[in-house]
Amino acid sequence: VPKKSKKKLGVIAGVAAAVIVVAGAGFWVWHETPGFCGAICHTPMDPYLDTYEQDYNAEGVDKWGNAVENTKGMMVVSHKMVLDDSGESLDCLSCHIPTMSEQISEGIAWVTGGYDVVDNPTYELVLHETSLEDLTAARGVEPDSFCMNEACHTGADGAAMTREELVEATAGLTRNPHEMPHGDLLCSDCHKAHRASVNYCTSCHSDAPVSDGWISVIEEKQLAASA
Repeated sequence: VPKKSKKKLGVIAGVAAAVIVVAGAGFWVWHETPGFCGAICHTPMDPYLDTYEQDYNAEGVDKWGNAVENTKGMMVVSHKMVLDDSGESLDCLSCHIPTMSEQISEGIAWVTGGYDVVDNPTYELVLHETSLEDLTAARGVEPDSFCMNEACHTGADGAAMTREELVEATAGLTRNPHEMPHGDLLCSDCHKAHRASVNYCTSCHSDAPVSDGWISVIEEKQLAASA
């Protein structure tokens, strides 16, 4: 092979390698953004992405298309106001930490269309709502660790917050919602990410205060019935 041809092939190979590196880097940056979740893995997930992109402390809609008086009560919006160690806003992957097996199963579901979805009058199809047990099962950890872990809600020693510390943190409230005298509840029984959070105490206590953006159990049942 002539020297000029070898040189030309070398240049082409170098350019191709550079293009692959740049494309790969760009893909990885996109992979870290909420838009990637809806575009690739979680189809149809547009309603979930829409909730994330809403303004904080404003009127909005939930993942079912229902009106929300104040987006403060939606964890996906309020957590977006929190900055991580690098100064960036928390996003989908700050809470949803996928394992390799999860990513593979989601890729297969994307190719085959095998998603667990429910019919919805606003968005036609919406991903089925999952529990904290479902979200943490692939990681082999307890549901509490989804919220109470070393990177998010921590105790005085910087370790994952315990249930006892959580109770102490809200001890000043008239009715401490974390004492749970009626049995253990999951964080997600009250705190909702892509819809208005629910004051579970209103199941029995009509005088239980409902914060801005939150709803009562009765209102939640009305929403669930329309989803």
